[in-house]
Amino acid sequence: MSPRKKLIVIGGGASGFFCAVNAARLDSNLDVVILEKSTKLLAKVRISGGGRCNVTHASTMVDDMLDAYPRGRNFIRKSLHQFSSNDTVNWFAERGVSLKAETDGRMFPVTDQSQTIINCLMAEAEEYHVKIVMQAEVVSIHKDQEVFKLSVLTASQISTLETADFICIAAGGHPKLSGFDWLENTGHSIETPVPSLFTFNIPDKHLHALMGVSSKHAMVKIPSLKLQEAGPVLITHWGLSGPAVLKLSSRAARELNAADYGFEVRLNWVPDSHESMMLDALKNSKAIVRNAIGSKNSFDLSARLWNYLLVKSGINPEIIWPNIPQQALVRLSQSLCNDQYRVSGKTTFKEEFVTAGGIKLDEINSLTMESKKMAGLFLAGEVMNVDGITGGYNFQHAWSSGWIAANAIASKTR
Repeated sequence: MSPRKKLIVIGGGASGFFCAVNAARLDSNLDVVILEKSTKLLAKVRISGGGRCNVTHASTMVDDMLDAYPRGRNFIRKSLHQFSSNDTVNWFAERGVSLKAETDGRMFPVTDQSQTIINCLMAEAEEYHVKIVMQAEVVSIHKDQEVFKLSVLTASQISTLETADFICIAAGGHPKLSGFDWLENTGHSIETPVPSLFTFNIPDKHLHALMGVSSKHAMVKIPSLKLQEAGPVLITHWGLSGPAVLKLSSRAARELNAADYGFEVRLNWVPDSHESMMLDALKNSKAIVRNAIGSKNSFDLSARLWNYLLVKSGINPEIIWPNIPQQALVRLSQSLCNDQYRVSGKTTFKEEFVTAGGIKLDEINSLTMESKKMAGLFLAGEVMNVDGITGGYNFQHAWSSGWIAANAIASKTR
């Protein structure tokens, strides 16, 4: 019998767990250890999707997924061809966890509980004897011939030495470049991290008064970057949030960081229309409707949002349609289809912090997740310069990269 090999996975998140449990399952002669620096395992899995866990995104074709990754598109293409969202669904189904797709493509466990996913992964770790060590922070990695040596800081602030034949770094992203300092001696280059998936701060107390109001379907644009995203928008006590805003923040992460988060944003609250079409529709209502303009609207907007836009356009909601001046209708068509705000700052979306940045992809073998700089060292998840928009895409990258790394490691032990 060949001597046992050891894999240390750095990071107890989705990608780290997926690498660990799959590697242990594929090779019973492999000792697998997860080192997690915090006191929490699978933290993002727990909070994702409001505690339901947005596991992946429904897709029948790999190419359907690619546009959701502003950074790493070509890298992701190769990953998804090896382990796709369908493979994720099947992997969990084989372990008794069924996923369901919602109308927007997001997939959740049928229980609507993130704990279901956590329990599944923890059960796999137990079944295949994956050792988990908490409050164990890796501060340096060295390779002595074929053996990795890791300096690990424990909860009691004691530095210990761990050895391994293989390492998978699945430590997630960092908000600052200094967070990657411990990886410097591995020879990797880091793409400077910037925040992704954030909401827009808008210093407008009148807008803030609409806190909690949402629009099911709006178009959000950043004119200076010629970028736009459609989808639900939520008004908060600090500005704008919701899927359309979060997607836009992801696509423009680096440009908005360079602008110090000061920019103009425009909203079309009725994206099936534009200003001239809207003006014609409003003129038609003026000709045939006799009640107060604020009493209702035909654009599927909430009453609060509709009345806010009326006031913003200089229209008293109590005025009846026939008495509305022509110029007021022009202003209203602009408010409905080209509503403008100045963004000044950002806010992290709940606790779901995502970064754009990390280890540069040209230093990683996309077919195995093995480092090109250091043989036997593998990468998984957000520590790489890959990130997706909201909707299950970041978790899919975690599952894909973790699975690929596990298979590559297992193939080296045979």
